Amino acid sequence: MKVLILGEIVGKAGLMAVRDLLRPLKKEKGIDLVIANAEGVTSGYGIGVQHAMTLFKYGIDVITGGEKIFYKLDMQDFIGRKDRILRPANYPEAVAGRGARFVNVGEDKVFVLNLLGNADMLSTHLANPFIMADSMVSRAQAETPYIFVVFHASTTAEKGVMGYELDSKASAVIGTHCKVMSADSRILSGGTAFISDNGRCGSFMSVGGFKPENEVHKMVYSTFMRSFECFDDIRLQGVLVTVGRDGKSQSIERIDVKDTASASES
Repeated sequence: MKVLILGEIVGKAGLMAVRDLLRPLKKEKGIDLVIANAEGVTSGYGIGVQHAMTLFKYGIDVITGGEKIFYKLDMQDFIGRKDRILRPANYPEAVAGRGARFVNVGEDKVFVLNLLGNADMLSTHLANPFIMADSMVSRAQAETPYIFVVFHASTTAEKGVMGYELDSKASAVIGTHCKVMSADSRILSGGTAFISDNGRCGSFMSVGGFKPENEVHKMVYSTFMRSFECFDDIRLQGVLVTVGRDGKSQSIERIDVKDTASASES
């Protein structure tokens, strides 16, 4: 089985990258399932219902989000009615939506779990993600060997701990949030694919997908300034994980494809 986990989709540029590049990539690589973090697709802050539905139309199967998943008011109501959009599972149970689900891929079943880290997350502090991961993955193992954990966390240390905590239990532990693809993709000794951060879909020549000028001003002068989407060097980034019938990963490939088709639109 081949599963593509895309980096955070940032703004209209990220939407363009998915629109132009995902379907050809799926055909070229023989991809069976696509998971994507899309909590920044609506102008870089949150995900609106219309953008979520557009991403499904473009070929994404499961959408995950982190601390920005509820930034858009329409998503707060909609997420409880759409089980292919996953909030972090370690939110309180009373919060709308769900943090995990089984997905049918042909005759196989895949378990997708989305969790939020606690280190350096100033706007949220949720239940212990490690204890929840152990519990939910253990239950899922009775149903399927194909288990994918998306860990939206700030520090490489916290993400690394999750990788080793779930080694041999999950097929893959994929880090998101930093929007810069890390160089530590590997297969751990127990057969779990891991990377600290799988990058972003959007402008590469930017600061996290935003125009550099305003981001520089905010950092230098510590004053508020609106962020604007950037369209310089649009790319589709993520990782492609190949998993055997036993649920163990055989390879993890970093994906970084330039979107030349959208250059004229920006």
